[in-house]
Amino acid sequence: MKSNWAGNVTYSAERFHEPTSVEQLQEVVAGASRVHAVGTGHSFNPIADSPGDLVSTARLPLRCEIDERSSTVTVSSGTTYAELASRLHASGHALANLASLPHISVAGACATGTHGSGAALGVLGTSVVALEVVGADGELASVRGGTDRHRDASTVPTPRTGLSAPGLDGVVVALGALGVVTTVTLALLPTFEVRQVVYDRVSREVAFGRLDEVLASAYSVSLFTRWAEDDLGQVWVKHRVEAGAPWSPATELLGAPSAREARHPVPGMDPATCTQQLGVPGAWHERLPHFRVEHTPSSGDELQSEYLVARADAPGALDAIAGIATRVAPVLQISEIRSVAADQLWLSPAYHRDSVAIHFTWIDDTTAVAPVVDLVEERLAPFAARPHWGKVSHVPADRLHELYERLADFSVLAERLDPDHRFRNDLLDRCLSG
Repeated sequence: MKSNWAGNVTYSAERFHEPTSVEQLQEVVAGASRVHAVGTGHSFNPIADSPGDLVSTARLPLRCEIDERSSTVTVSSGTTYAELASRLHASGHALANLASLPHISVAGACATGTHGSGAALGVLGTSVVALEVVGADGELASVRGGTDRHRDASTVPTPRTGLSAPGLDGVVVALGALGVVTTVTLALLPTFEVRQVVYDRVSREVAFGRLDEVLASAYSVSLFTRWAEDDLGQVWVKHRVEAGAPWSPATELLGAPSAREARHPVPGMDPATCTQQLGVPGAWHERLPHFRVEHTPSSGDELQSEYLVARADAPGALDAIAGIATRVAPVLQISEIRSVAADQLWLSPAYHRDSVAIHFTWIDDTTAVAPVVDLVEERLAPFAARPHWGKVSHVPADRLHELYERLADFSVLAERLDPDHRFRNDLLDRCLSG
């Protein structure tokens, strides 16, 4: 793998490994002076790079072991959510949530604090109840929490591991800095269905003024906007289907009509790549993402940034961005506004606060986008906006330590578990140094 999915990051690693067994992976880690795991390459910064060896776990033996007693599944770290979801649904199970595209790997998404949308739904890592990791000494270690925890910090220590000391809360969103994850165990729900309805031409003033109401109006809600004068754009509403409950789609939302044909979040793009809309019920994994697994969401010709603010601060933060719309719009493809529930994961962007995520899909032009990113971060600074770990951001390390209040604790943990900085890269060196 020479570059990330978007092509804006060229990896500097001298060697690329795809081990086919955990033993081979352990040999790679033990023999490397610098090594880092790469997932599906969907990060837009060098968080997954390494100056020495880059390793993918995609070819490790496939594991998808469902434990009916504990309602969990243990899955190989390189498995994509698309691969996992279809297997879970076929056996009558589900995950609580998915990201906007299912093409990303389970371990990579959890490690960077990636999320979907839902006022009562946390980042994807909140479903993690156990991990197995190859540490800096090449040994396989495990850390485990309660199977019904949803952020219960209890642990069950295992031999040869120091990872259990902070519990899962310190190691789920770990940015690859603690080792190479081999398996992830996730909490399961019974399978369920979802209906998706899109509403057009929603007033920005009304939507922002009633933001909490809108974001809590369904199981998962996303607002899409190009920051036009008053027209917010689209609202994608995903209703969980309750067995036997009558349902009819609302013909309007906040005065805006429901779409009569399929929509794509980016105006002018083919909606054939998007999941089924128009209120047609379907399995959770075929509705919660915005994009179908059989289609690539785009050609990668984009950059992305995202910032999470406290839900109570969201109206002010959104107004601040609206105030620079004339600078944002020329380099923007689309913005997405979502809700994420608070959690206890140390490096989660929703740590200890219910949050609203403000996402920017930029044009593929770093020179043009960079000054606008600076301006966005300046406008969001008063709202303590936490940048997504896998997106384009210019927030300096000292500010990251203010925004992520457990980052100093995590840095101490990383220093203890990886004193030789085997899993570091330039970006992690800056972030963890503070």
